[in-house]
Amino acid sequence: MTAARPGARVALVTGGGGGIGRAVARRLADEGAAVAVVDRDQEAETVARAIRAAGGHAEPFLCDLSAEDEVAALVKEVVGRFGGITDVCCVAGSIRRGTVRELSLDDWHATFADNVDSVFLVCRAVLPLMERAGHGSIVTVASGWGLRAGEKAAAYCTAKAGVVMLTQAMALDHGPAGIRVNCVAPGDTRTPMLAREAHQLGQSDAEFLAEAADRPLGRIGTPEDIAAAVAFLASPDAGFVTGAVLTVDGGGSV
Repeated sequence: MTAARPGARVALVTGGGGGIGRAVARRLADEGAAVAVVDRDQEAETVARAIRAAGGHAEPFLCDLSAEDEVAALVKEVVGRFGGITDVCCVAGSIRRGTVRELSLDDWHATFADNVDSVFLVCRAVLPLMERAGHGSIVTVASGWGLRAGEKAAAYCTAKAGVVMLTQAMALDHGPAGIRVNCVAPGDTRTPMLAREAHQLGQSDAEFLAEAADRPLGRIGTPEDIAAAVAFLASPDAGFVTGAVLTVDGGGSV
């Protein structure tokens, strides 16, 4: 067992292999947490190795987060390696652009599996551990489009709205056990997923990014922008914050 030191934070970060998840894993490791970097491919190992090379504490874990048995095994393995889990950051997600007429039922189901089912399954597996400990922090990553709809994104908007409501429902249900549950709602952020959106819509990367930067701060977000918000909500500095939805979008929703 690669146990964390007594009293140390142990953070499970889903989608930790790339984009926002990679930045969250690195930020939490920089703040002293032992990090379980969870992803569906070998990028988890790349991120964990980089964290260790920088003097941090991280281990990679491969998991299909929409599979109930794999998630249960994941949580058991993380606890076995680190001795517990104090923080969960649900970053994993995907987008399939299209209207209701354009999306297939498979698109709809896959969008919910990646964005909502993954949060439900991970939190359901971890909550009993946090309840026994009498404390814990969960931070989900939704989207500005979970608060206000966008064009040609019917499944994604609906799924991310579900993440927001699931977050607030868990905050109500599990606050009495000392567990805080909060949400970050990013705007357009410079990640591989943003590039995939451009391709799905038949736009060039340059055209898509220029349109995405049309907001009060005049730029799109960076993964580090979002990671800073996640790290704050996960930290003791946010000890009296639960059920909150923190929009981080450069003013795009104003």
